[in-house]
Amino acid sequence: MIRAPLVVTVTPNPSVDWTLEIPTLVRGAVHRITGQHQEPSGKGVNVTRALTSNEVASLAVLFIGGPEGAELELLLQAEHIAYATVRIHDSVRVNISLTEPDGTATKINAIGPALRDSEAEDLLSAAVAAGDGADWVLGSGSLPRGMSVDFYARLGKAIHDNAGRFALDSSGPALVAGLSARPDVIKPNADELSEAVGRPVATLGDAVVAARELMTLGAQTVVVSLGADGALLVDGVGVLHAAASVESPKSTVGAGDALLAGYLAGTLSDAGDRAAALREAVAWGSAAVRVEGSRVPVIAESDRAAVVLDSDPDPRRPLSG
Repeated sequence: MIRAPLVVTVTPNPSVDWTLEIPTLVRGAVHRITGQHQEPSGKGVNVTRALTSNEVASLAVLFIGGPEGAELELLLQAEHIAYATVRIHDSVRVNISLTEPDGTATKINAIGPALRDSEAEDLLSAAVAAGDGADWVLGSGSLPRGMSVDFYARLGKAIHDNAGRFALDSSGPALVAGLSARPDVIKPNADELSEAVGRPVATLGDAVVAARELMTLGAQTVVVSLGADGALLVDGVGVLHAAASVESPKSTVGAGDALLAGYLAGTLSDAGDRAAALREAVAWGSAAVRVEGSRVPVIAESDRAAVVLDSDPDPRRPLSG
């Protein structure tokens, strides 16, 4: 019998990502690039790519359409990514990232295709079928035009009805609506967390309070990615903070996706060990920042050893933004 993938990712709004390297971003100026590369992307796709690089079985379920969709498939095949597609009549999007030598990335994300009702239903059916027997099903990223805001809520309910675990990484109304499915874990960043609760998140304490508010709406565990400030894990047991220093960051593109991939991988190898899962998350996220683009390298023990865990973080500590 063929083993089901450990992690199925569902990406309603995948993309082809162009990364252009520039010396310095100056508004209104003409820029000459120093390097460029093209990658398959979308939050769930990035999670599957990270897991695949580290030999964790994963399958990406995504829309494909138009010439950009054909290019996306070629890029997935070049990286030996396992994927299942749902064909749509419109083209998938192309995103652009402008990266500077210090790792600062300016992203320009396209809106994405306009869907027909039947296409959204086809993706839901494909995702539920692919997730049968998987350890995790992840709903990830923005929703394209024409897709109902309750898509992730419906996906999560279907996964739970099949006794699976559901993870959610989205933002805005799609995230809030998805909480009704009681996701086993959600992974907002500080800005997404702030948007969800409708107030600023300026300190670790603010993030903890906001995370607990989302738990009252249905989230079982909240992992908050905080960029250079590491990550927070908030659940029914308590609060953990983890961080790792990165001396020479190359690109922050996809680092949050890498962090989530690491967390999911950590729950597989250390079932029930929340500290180990958070350590793995930050190890993967920090490793991703050290390389260009959204690629995640093979994680080494030195990456894990660089992570500092704190079970009693100072709630007054400001976030660097």
